[in-house]
Amino acid sequence: MVVLHTAIAIVIVIGLIIRYKVDPVISLVLGSLYLGLASGVGFTETLGAITLGFGEIMAKVGLLIGFGVVIGSLLHATGAFKRMVSALVSAVGPKRLPYAMAGAMSTIFPSIYVDVQVVLASPVARSAAPHLGPRGLPLLAGAIGTGIFSGYVFVVPGLAVILIAGQVNVTLGAWLFWGFAIGLSTALITTLLFQLLLRFGYWKPATDEDVDESMKEMEAHDREIDVEHDADVPTLGVSVAPILVPLLMIAFGAFASLAGIENSFIEFIGNATFALFVGLILAYILARRSIGVERTATALSEGFRTSGEILLITGVGGSLGEVISVSGMADTLGGLFSAEAGGPVLLSLLLAWFIAATLHLAIGSVSVAALTAAGIVGPLLPQLSVSPVVMGLAIASGSLFAVQVNSNFFWMFKALLGLSTTGALKTLTVVTSLASLVSLPMVIAVSLIL
Repeated sequence: MVVLHTAIAIVIVIGLIIRYKVDPVISLVLGSLYLGLASGVGFTETLGAITLGFGEIMAKVGLLIGFGVVIGSLLHATGAFKRMVSALVSAVGPKRLPYAMAGAMSTIFPSIYVDVQVVLASPVARSAAPHLGPRGLPLLAGAIGTGIFSGYVFVVPGLAVILIAGQVNVTLGAWLFWGFAIGLSTALITTLLFQLLLRFGYWKPATDEDVDESMKEMEAHDREIDVEHDADVPTLGVSVAPILVPLLMIAFGAFASLAGIENSFIEFIGNATFALFVGLILAYILARRSIGVERTATALSEGFRTSGEILLITGVGGSLGEVISVSGMADTLGGLFSAEAGGPVLLSLLLAWFIAATLHLAIGSVSVAALTAAGIVGPLLPQLSVSPVVMGLAIASGSLFAVQVNSNFFWMFKALLGLSTTGALKTLTVVTSLASLVSLPMVIAVSLIL
């Protein structure tokens, strides 16, 4: 019954938001209350899970979101984002821009937390969207979404990769080549398919876009800036520093850990929260020098105002995920599928994919779904005539399926890219579903080799 109640809770949340225009915060709390009470978690335990889920998400990403949004506000105010977008469009051209972003997100930045990636990439995407025409925003949103998660589940050292590899006893070296090939191919092919989908009147700006007023003010100011002739606009090298320095700091920590070099100083330098705080300081200094104290203060206020709603929705999204976790969903799936361990290779791969996809749909966390699915399948591997690497890739492919309303990332993505709930479903949920389905045949093809 817990599977049914979980499905009903998700339908309640989506229905309230889309059909009845209920605020996402209220809808998510109502869905959490229904699931907790209907699945037998209990009155007190349900409220405890809602509070715990909110607190845990805020502890993990609260400062990341706050710092990242304020960095974006300051860089918009100085014209730095317009400078970056102009350089990017000149380098690759508008038509190649979505593929450049999908490729970069999936291969260069998997060591960076997905939350940090979307915080830093979304302002660039919003600024670049007009260069691609009326379908620019959804196309870039889809490219970012598929790129981030393709890298997260397939490319070393993405967190989901490390979790899966550990559970199925696969070395990262054995995973490296196949994961990189599938991750990059999935990101690029999915972006192409989504671009084709957008040509058929799929996107409705009036209902699919919902830009925060303060974000509109930032973008209006950004459009007024002449990066070619305004001496106050920082140079390209200076403009990218508040983004590039945090990325390098986080990547340094991740690769040092991967190489087995660990100490408190490296952990301090590579900590994502500290890295983004350094980026915030750099953006603040840049703004003070470029636009003065008063305009910097205004940009800070706009950033704080924008981050408030994002933080609340993100936290309540974590509440629903926590209620789903305590409802016993993983145990139910483990009992359902463990009896099928003796099947042929194709059936085993499809089963691993399905377990991971179902867990993700229910739990709302790619990493938790991947870890849980690998934990369920891992002990069965000695009974299966399939390579552990291939089984791990199948779990990665399934855990990618359909990032949606029970994911705190979904709400970050929606707010940071200026989308309505429908728009976020039509971009992030669709591209991650496509990516999961696109990657599965690649995994099956690899099973014929390994």
